[in-house]
Amino acid sequence: MRIAVAGGTGTVGKYVTKAARERGHEVVLLTRSSGVDLVSGAGLDEALGGVEVVIDTSNLNSLSTRRATEFFTTVTRNLLAAEEAAGVRHHVALSIVGIDRAPYGYYAAKLAHERAVEAGAVPWTILRAMQFHEFAVQMLDGLTVAGLHLAPKVRSQPVAAREVGQRLVELAEGAPAGHAPDLAGPRQERLDDMIRRFAEATGVKGPVISISLPNKQFAAMQRGETLPGPDAMLARQTFDEWVAEQASGAVAGAAR
Repeated sequence: MRIAVAGGTGTVGKYVTKAARERGHEVVLLTRSSGVDLVSGAGLDEALGGVEVVIDTSNLNSLSTRRATEFFTTVTRNLLAAEEAAGVRHHVALSIVGIDRAPYGYYAAKLAHERAVEAGAVPWTILRAMQFHEFAVQMLDGLTVAGLHLAPKVRSQPVAAREVGQRLVELAEGAPAGHAPDLAGPRQERLDDMIRRFAEATGVKGPVISISLPNKQFAAMQRGETLPGPDAMLARQTFDEWVAEQASGAVAGAAR
């Protein structure tokens, strides 16, 4: 099957690309490096020739609700218009668990993303996944000030991005399913503890300080309102297993 992956070199997209190729599919990358601009729509019509399924893992890291909403809705409309013209039979989109229970900030933008998919003419599947294990690294990088590592006190049930990518390919191989069961990791964690454990395992210097962030999205996460329900599908790799992999890779890289 010919599968196009929007954001195919990103955190999840690279695992989608790898899993699809390992399962024998032909992969088309919808990225700027491959000549496709998802925001303007340039290159989409040509790239989608012969494509049967599109998996959208595109992302924008922004604290602006307006900017993120504009990005996701624009990209989705461009993709769906080009897919309809090309005869694509299935659109698979990645979203986040609990966004309807905490429709603030970035989560509000992802909810607008889902609504754009639902309103389109191409049959669809949406997979809501929990934060990735990699989220701890992103927070560590983004909230370090003068050698101090600020760590939000929020609750999560993180999942490996690799397993999210594999699940998206499995869904792409099936019929459009609407909202698929949520995907979460095997156990609940606290993000500040995750950041602290990652920093210790990988030799990051400086204290990790637990904080409460003053915005509605993180407040809802801290209260546990965005955790998965009992019907969620649970992935296998724990956060500690993932950290051990990263620490081992860092040591191997330093030895080369």
